[in-house]
Amino acid sequence: MPVIATSSYNNHVSFLYKNSHIATIYAGKFKKFPAPQYTREVLELEDGDFLAVDYHLKTNTKAIILCHGLEGNSQRTYMNSCATYFLNKGFSVFAWNNRSCSGSMNRLPRLYHHATIEDLDAVIQFALTKVEKVYLIGYSMGGAQTLNYFGRVKNISDRVMAGVAVSVPIEIKSSAESLKKGFNQVYMKNFMFDLTKKLKYKAKQFPDLMDWSKIKNIDGFDYLDDHFTAPLHGFIDKEDYYFKVSPARSLTNIQKPVLIINALDDPFLGEDCYPNSFAEKSNYVYLETPKYGGHCAFPFKNEVYSYAELRAFVFIEELSQK
Repeated sequence: MPVIATSSYNNHVSFLYKNSHIATIYAGKFKKFPAPQYTREVLELEDGDFLAVDYHLKTNTKAIILCHGLEGNSQRTYMNSCATYFLNKGFSVFAWNNRSCSGSMNRLPRLYHHATIEDLDAVIQFALTKVEKVYLIGYSMGGAQTLNYFGRVKNISDRVMAGVAVSVPIEIKSSAESLKKGFNQVYMKNFMFDLTKKLKYKAKQFPDLMDWSKIKNIDGFDYLDDHFTAPLHGFIDKEDYYFKVSPARSLTNIQKPVLIINALDDPFLGEDCYPNSFAEKSNYVYLETPKYGGHCAFPFKNEVYSYAELRAFVFIEELSQK
């Protein structure tokens, strides 16, 4: 029932941005949007590590919590754009950084992944000390964290109202396979460059933890996730990791409204990232699949904001009126 068959974005996208790569690269590399005036709080975690949270308090009644994508951070353009849009609508904003993404390397061997919901929960609990209710908005990996939070955390606070997941890999393996194809490999290589640098740093922090010499063999997600991501985070291998952290394992347990916005032309997403049949039967999972939009892009012609934050706001406002 909550499948949104026709997306209004299809009627507002310019001809140029109907090319998914142009839309994606423009949003990721060329579009600029300044960060709001944030206060940074460093949260000390129970396991001895830390998280950096940037926040702007506009009100103590309602806030959005923004979750960034793989190798992103709290001040990426898509985060800044969404934050400013919601601040202008009277919301407070909390934009958090996954471990190793704040500009300071984290203390422990583990980094982050699509189901690091304990860290997201720490941010939520921090936000709830300052505002009455929160809504989660996640991009790509951050969208996966958002869906996994709603589907895996038991007894979620009544003050955590709903979520929006943008350009989210519902099945991580399907996404990883998609990034091996054609021009999509350019995006994968960018990820490999950034993640390899972090692994080299970890090799210096923990030289005896594993065979770090394998770093030189990293040529894609298959090798990276099999030899580093999986063992660093307690998984058997990449197949075990892909299966267990995918939001597809979480959807059936979601009991609060969530909106998934996945463009059909998203170069990061495979065919298993569009759970149409599930959403048709769900009372909580809304699925919108615009024909265009690219990955974390959805640009409008002559508009500083993207469709993603506008749609997220409408979804949240409609829920508040029910």
